[in-house]
Amino acid sequence: MAQEDVFKKIVSHCKEYGFVFPSSDIYDGLGAVYDYGQNGVELKNNIKQYWWKSMVLLHENIVGLDSAIFMHPTVWKASGHVDAFNDPLIDNRDSKKRYRADVLIEDQIAKYDEKIDKEVAKARKRFGDSFDEAQYRATSPRVLETIAKRDALHERYAQAMNDMNLEELKQIILDEEIACPISGTRNWTDVRQFNLMFKTEVGSTADGASTIYLRPETAQGIFVNYLNVQKTGRMKLPFGIAQIGKAFRNEIVARQFIFRMREFEQMEMQFFVKPGTELDWFKKWKQTRLAWHQALGFGNENYRFHDHEKLAHYANAASDIEFRMPFGFKEVEGIHSRTNFDLSQHAKYSGRKIEYFDPETNERYTPYVIETSIGVDRMFLSVMCHSYCEEQLPNGDSRVVLRLPAALAPTKLAIMPLVRKDGLPECARKIMDDLKFHFNCAYDEKDSIGKRYRRQDAVGTPFCITVDHDTLTDGCVTLRDRDTMEQTRVPVADLCSLLEDKVSITSLLKKL
Repeated sequence: MAQEDVFKKIVSHCKEYGFVFPSSDIYDGLGAVYDYGQNGVELKNNIKQYWWKSMVLLHENIVGLDSAIFMHPTVWKASGHVDAFNDPLIDNRDSKKRYRADVLIEDQIAKYDEKIDKEVAKARKRFGDSFDEAQYRATSPRVLETIAKRDALHERYAQAMNDMNLEELKQIILDEEIACPISGTRNWTDVRQFNLMFKTEVGSTADGASTIYLRPETAQGIFVNYLNVQKTGRMKLPFGIAQIGKAFRNEIVARQFIFRMREFEQMEMQFFVKPGTELDWFKKWKQTRLAWHQALGFGNENYRFHDHEKLAHYANAASDIEFRMPFGFKEVEGIHSRTNFDLSQHAKYSGRKIEYFDPETNERYTPYVIETSIGVDRMFLSVMCHSYCEEQLPNGDSRVVLRLPAALAPTKLAIMPLVRKDGLPECARKIMDDLKFHFNCAYDEKDSIGKRYRRQDAVGTPFCITVDHDTLTDGCVTLRDRDTMEQTRVPVADLCSLLEDKVSITSLLKKL
């Protein structure tokens, strides 16, 4: 099945099973805005809990923060967002559709990569076990020609983005003969910049109202609270401040479901270090964050680093952790060495000294910062994309199953009486009442046991408990594993301790 079709099924599954709904759905929705349903909010909360505990619980020198969405407008002047937070946009005159010029070019680069991979796949099929992929990539005229085109385009694109040369970006689109996906034509407008911040007003009257912005990132709330946290917490370098919160960007080209939205949630940690040590910490945090993703068990081959050639004006190093989505490798987390730009800018604009006194050297300096920033919604999508599975069973049946990591699953345990009589529902309810203090449990007594299993498979519930007539005499239940579908008899008294090791966030944290 084509990956595009797989992705469509995932989007459909998210709505059908209460994970993600279009916002204002009864009014035909609002573009690039989504609501999380009853299962989605549980999965999302578990992702956030996994991140928060991995930061604040496992690191003595990282503390939490929850800053306001509304901030003094000068914050965004100091950070550079008012003047420089722009996307290069281009319109197709025939389809009337608007695109990000940089995304069009990046998609073209990806097409060259796909062409290379297809050539390699055909050669592997042709030569079989004797195929040497490295040698083929280094000697095949077709592959070398495509690599040369790809590298030339990449170099030209990187230079244009570094210079923010809008005319060159358009020329690249024309030279590469990139067509509008809707109209199929190359009738493009000029490229122009578009600021992504949402504006609003605060004040009781129109005359007295002040223009403020919905924050486009959560990082600045950490920077402006650096002094408050450092002093009240008596924090010593190196230390970090972690935050989870909503951010807003007026994305004109929002696409790929919840991958790019106008209202989204971030999990960010700013790690303050002594100048001169930042690149060592940058390397450490790259590996620490990659290990956090890999602990979910999605396969190391589905992750890769993408080191930035075009650095933001405040950074001296930047890298993305990319995950293999159905639509290619895409960024799910960024790690950036932001130097001392943010704290220095806020010191300049506020008139306050934002420094650290080092008791070991008796000197004052502005700390450097390593940032780790992960989109909750993108992380949610990566989890759903990897977990969705259509499976053919040995008996000829099929099932749709979400192989969610047990610690992230919305519901950990479904409790089912085999029949709705003979005291089985009462016994199942008693088990439910005991376990609900430890796990998010579901109770289901409708339909055949097979249909109930399928429902739980579709929402990713890792374990099901069936209460049968033998339970009333031997005190044991049937425990069914979602992934293997194996069933074992387990004493009711052992359920809590047995499941705790398998479904708790702690079971994930122990892998880090």
